[in-house]
Amino acid sequence: MTRQKAQISWSDDDLPVSVRFNDPYFSKVDGLAETRHVFLAGNDLPARFTDGFTIGELGFGTGLNFLATLQMWRETGQSGTLHFASFEAFPMDKADMARALDAFDELGELGREFLDAWAGPDTTLSLTGAQLTVISGDARKTVPSWNGCADAWFLDGFSPAKNPELWEEELLRSVAAHTQPTGTAATYSAAGHVRRSLGEAGFQVERHPGFGRKRHMTIARKMRTA
Repeated sequence: MTRQKAQISWSDDDLPVSVRFNDPYFSKVDGLAETRHVFLAGNDLPARFTDGFTIGELGFGTGLNFLATLQMWRETGQSGTLHFASFEAFPMDKADMARALDAFDELGELGREFLDAWAGPDTTLSLTGAQLTVISGDARKTVPSWNGCADAWFLDGFSPAKNPELWEEELLRSVAAHTQPTGTAATYSAAGHVRRSLGEAGFQVERHPGFGRKRHMTIARKMRTA
């Protein structure tokens, strides 16, 4: 089956925008700061890091979330291996990823290290301290068949209004089923149906201050069952 690819347009300030979803890949205010606020702090990282810590992600995009996580892993002196599994229906071309990541000087050599090792999705990439797998295809099919279980989820699909498939109740139930008993999830979205679906999937849901112009975001913690 032919793999679908992302179609990218570039804004005047060189921000990558999905043509298919008419939505930018990250905040034009500061994409790296957004990742740190929403996904890292939202999942209480780095405090929860431990050898073998596993992150699941919906929407790999430019790879920015992975790189920000690995940077934090290294800078906080973690030992062992971070596992990062990301589900992406429309992988970006390497040249587009490089152009997008070029905006983040703070990542230093890490972006180039990643791009040098990147061979495309559906392969396992190993960098010092981390193992990355990007699984291509419709997450509604690939998440249920994943044999992993995440300690934390980055729910980073495009806007629920524009990319509703990544926010469907059944998919979020699959996310919950592939979450450790003490696991968490975080997303920039505070849409009511997203919070309700996470609650019905078995998460305790909280609304927190969002990043930039977004008033709120969502943090979810898996509820313990008797």
